Amino acid sequence: METSIVKFESEYSVRTPSPNTTGLERLFSQVLTSLGEDPNRDGLRQTPARVARSLSFLTAGYWEDPGEVVNGAIFENDSDEMVIVRDIEFYSLCEHHLLPFFGKCHIGYLPAGKVIGLSKLARLVEVYCRRLQVQERMTLEIAKALGGLIPNHGVGVVVEAEHLCMKMRGVQKQSGDTVTSSLLGRFREDPRTRNEFMSLIRIR
Repeated sequence: METSIVKFESEYSVRTPSPNTTGLERLFSQVLTSLGEDPNRDGLRQTPARVARSLSFLTAGYWEDPGEVVNGAIFENDSDEMVIVRDIEFYSLCEHHLLPFFGKCHIGYLPAGKVIGLSKLARLVEVYCRRLQVQERMTLEIAKALGGLIPNHGVGVVVEAEHLCMKMRGVQKQSGDTVTSSLLGRFREDPRTRNEFMSLIRIR
């Protein structure tokens, strides 16, 4: 049976210019003052500048275009077997509390005439994790971006993460991890393809 090629339009939201670090420094100096601290004391004098640089790094994905990140690393290939890269480490910031969530991302796809450089899958994860995020949206964005970059019969993305907004504050539960998935094309439509993917990444 012939399988139709599934293509997804990518919704790239690239912002320019890059962050206003001077403005961020001023804001975080005000935050320190609002907390009752003295931003001019020795231990805090450089903190606003450090936080501004840190946030610029942690949100760099806003200014990256997934197409440019892939940089042409898409190659002709006759294989139609599943390609998986699992256990891709990531670190992101929860958009609700600006606290970290982190874990592993597993990506699989069924090529349709072309494959993408394996390291570029990890780069795609970096584009979307380095933004203010929620795990559910990040999972879908990675899947849609990959689906829009190469011809494919399906894409699967699974993300496992720990959320410090649950562990450090609020309910303060230390053992609650979160798993999200985005399954497109045959990964959604064909139970055998889906089960093979889940088995190979060891998600039960």
